[in-house]
Formats: sequence, structure tokens, C-alpha cells
Amino acid sequence: MVAFLRLALRRVAMMPVMILGIALLVFVVLQFSPADPAYNALGESAGPEAREAFAEANGLNDPLPVRYFDFLGQLLHFDLGMTVPPSQPVIDRITAAFPLTLQLTLLGLLLAVVLAVAGGVLGAMYRDRWPDQLFRVLSMAGVAIPSFWLGVLLIQQFALNTRIFPTGGYTNPADSFSGWLTTMALPAISLAVPVAASLARLVRTSMVAELDRDYVRTARGNGLPVFLVIRSVLRNALVTPLTVLGVKVGYLLSGAVVIEAIFDLPGMGKLILEGVTGGDVALVQGTVLTIAIAFLVVNVIVDLLYLLVNPRIRTV
Repeated sequence: MVAFLRLALRRVAMMPVMILGIALLVFVVLQFSPADPAYNALGESAGPEAREAFAEANGLNDPLPVRYFDFLGQLLHFDLGMTVPPSQPVIDRITAAFPLTLQLTLLGLLLAVVLAVAGGVLGAMYRDRWPDQLFRVLSMAGVAIPSFWLGVLLIQQFALNTRIFPTGGYTNPADSFSGWLTTMALPAISLAVPVAASLARLVRTSMVAELDRDYVRTARGNGLPVFLVIRSVLRNALVTPLTVLGVKVGYLLSGAVVIEAIFDLPGMGKLILEGVTGGDVALVQGTVLTIAIAFLVVNVIVDLLYLLVNPRIRTV
């Protein structure tokens, strides 16, 4: 337990340093944006004198290091700036949009894990037989399918042709849970399938390796029920897929941004699209930074889970 706490504290202590690095990267990249904050804030009717006064008042003429430290100071106070007129605090827009993106990501992750474990176990149990061959074909197809293309196909088949699901939009779960599931089903499937296919291949490979170990043959020879053997094998086999789960969650977060645009969901993807098309540097900067920090937090959580399920690494 002491070793786990030591390693956990080491992971958590690195987070502020990584957040500073992420903030620096996002800030510097967006400084090269062709968008003119003064033009966006004052409008095209503002003259050069008014734009210069705006730039001077908002520190846009300061050196880049000075602006970065000012940005960090605002970030410490959860101030991400204001959107272009009509002006709103960026943090308020993100607070309203991020829960939807989080819902979509978690729902896609849950579906991906269920499909991956079921498919991986099935493929390992029927190794080199027709269920395993079918699993391999489906998993390769799933890995090759882009989530946005799958989303378009699902809309075509299940929204336009059969009208089982809506083509887009969002229903708050507090208003109608069934309506929420209906609006989130196709986006979650679009996100989950490529991730599930990739994870399922890892689960199958790990399961096959575990099934060949001596303790499995001993358990089977002693007449233990199959489900007990599979449960023990699965617990050990999931250690390896767990190592890549953090990266997959990052894929889900970034993929959700694109999927939200396809299904017209008012999440972080809509904010990024609005910021890019409107030249709103503060909005783009805030949304990208939020997604990057969320990705970092998820990876730290996955690292801690990996320490819990794999005691051997605690000695490293």
C-alpha cells in the first residue's frame, strides 16, 4: 500500500507540470492564428486607432512571454477570457457544453468496453474456430472504419430510412431519460465501434496467453466451473488492455468533437467549430485546453487503476 501511494503521488505531482506544458503549447500555437481579436471584438467598422487602442488595453502588444504569464494568471482564477460579441465568459460556455461531451465519451467508453470484453473472450474461447475467424474479420473491419463515416452510415440507415432514431439533436436526461438514450445511441455507437474493435483484439490476445498457463490447466483438471476459470483468466488478461485504455479515452474525447458536429450535439465540438469559423481565439483556446487537460486527467486515473490491478509494477 505504501508503494502504491508513493507511485500515485508521483503521478499526481507531475500533473501541474504537464498542465503548464499543455497551456504553453495551446497558447503559442493559437498566437499564430490569422484571426484579429480587435477586429472580432470591435467589428469591421472600427478604425485603425480604435483597434490599436483595444490591442494596447488588452495587452495584445506585449511580448509573448508576458502574455503567456498573464494567461496563466487568468487560468489560475478559472478565467479563460470572453467570447467575441455578444461577449460571454468562455468558462460559462465550456461549463454548459462539456457535460454533454463527457456523457458521450463515457457512454461510448462503456459500450466499447462491453463489446471488447465480449468479443475478445468469445474469440479466445473458440480459438481458431469459426467464431474466432468471424471475430477477426469484424475486428479488422471495425478498426478500419472511421467513426465519422460510421456515423453518416448510421444516420442514413437508422434515422433516414427506418426512422428508429433521430438524425440529431439532444435531449437532457433530466427531462427524459429514454429521449436522452435515443439521441445519444447513434453517436455513442459511432464512437465505440472502432475503439471496441481495437480493444477486443488486445483482450483476445491476452486471454489466449492466459488460457495457456499452467494454473488454468490445473483449474480445469480439478473440475472448476468454466465461468469461474474464465473470471480468473479475464481478471489477469485485462491488465494489458488497461494500459492503452487512457489513450483510447483520449481518442473518444477527440472523436466526440467530430461526432457532435455530425449529430448536431451542443457539446465541445460545436464550441470549437463556432470558435474556428468565427475567429474567436479565446473560445478555441479554452475548449482545446479543457479537452487536453481532461485527457491528461483520464490518463492519470488509468495509470492509478493500472497500479491497483498490477501489483508487480509497484516494485518499479
